[in-house]
Amino acid sequence: MDRDDVDRALTRLGAEHEAVETSLLALQDHAGRRLLEGVALTGVTRERWAAADARITRLWTYFEAYSGALRAAREIRERRRWPGREDLAELTERLRGPGVLIAGAAVEGAALTERFSLAELVARMNELYAGSLDVVVAADAVWSALPARIDLLAAELHRTRSLAHSVGVRPGEHPAGDDLEDITAELAALRSRVIEDPLAFWLPVAGSSAPGGGRPDTGRYDRAALALEDVRREIEAVLDVRQDAEQRLINLRDVLSRADRTLAEARTARIEVLAKIAASEVPAVSGPPTVLQEQLAAAAEHRRRSRWHRLSPLLESLEERAEEELRRARESLTAVTAPLAVRAELRGRLDAYRAKVARHGMAEDPVLIERYDAARRMLWSAPCDLRAAEQAVLRYQQAAAESLVPQQPLPEHHWPDGPGKEDA
Repeated sequence: MDRDDVDRALTRLGAEHEAVETSLLALQDHAGRRLLEGVALTGVTRERWAAADARITRLWTYFEAYSGALRAAREIRERRRWPGREDLAELTERLRGPGVLIAGAAVEGAALTERFSLAELVARMNELYAGSLDVVVAADAVWSALPARIDLLAAELHRTRSLAHSVGVRPGEHPAGDDLEDITAELAALRSRVIEDPLAFWLPVAGSSAPGGGRPDTGRYDRAALALEDVRREIEAVLDVRQDAEQRLINLRDVLSRADRTLAEARTARIEVLAKIAASEVPAVSGPPTVLQEQLAAAAEHRRRSRWHRLSPLLESLEERAEEELRRARESLTAVTAPLAVRAELRGRLDAYRAKVARHGMAEDPVLIERYDAARRMLWSAPCDLRAAEQAVLRYQQAAAESLVPQQPLPEHHWPDGPGKEDA
């Protein structure tokens, strides 16, 4: 190397020395490193930090050797402004040759030596630094991301537990209470694990050139957050029940009362139908379901004792079954009173045809009078045979229709309602 080569090499190596020193000091003061040194580590983090800490110690050993070699080369260069051949030869050997000897660095605890050139030593230090920085950065990223979020979720969990307790959602009494206990235990275990073994929550990202080369694994935290959100929705549903429980109970009592009254009316109507209608199948009427009344009483007791978590599903079931009971009662009343409706329809039809016949001046027809009286006796007697009464009404209708067919044209003044106005 000539003088210019030596000067350029010393300038480059000096800049590398400064860069390595700056990086080592930054690593020494890194918050992640201080935490790693101050926490009782476990698991993969303890293993990786032990290796990284040894690499950092070796780094300083290499750096001190590098600094000494660079300092010695500078002293030789500063002897003369124009170095001679011997000085240049010695500088060439120091700056380019494997002249840096480091004892006990190759194998941990072994008194062996390694020989490096300054360029090789810089490359080795860069390699050790990158590996150590990955561990420190990864641990610091996990500690920065997860514990604070876990603490915030734990605070939200505490508020949710207080709210759940106020509405009776407790462990062993409601599934949401058990879920809250599970989430509490999970967050406590998760936070402890994150503090003691942060690298267990580090996901490497392929192709990343950033220090650490990955991102924090928030899977367990995210699952706990989702579980807490589900519990919160359940408790909000219980709160909604507490707000409108009294009105819902009033509505339930009203629906069941209407169903009972309808069934009572159906039972009374069945007695009437059996007394007044003959040869007719009348369905039986069941009594009111006592189980619904018992459940309604249980719901009122739950409300009185503020057991909202039990009241919520019971009210939903009762509302559905009460509406079904009212519908069944109405159908029963309709089925029971059907024969009376048929009799009323036949009576109305008979009177309508009699009025029609009277408007056409045929009221005194003996055949019509006889058939009308026969049908009327059947419809207004008890018990009424609906089949026979229906046949009697049909016979009267047929006779009326035949009598209303004109036998010969009549003068206009004989039409009861004027020409062309026969009733349908």
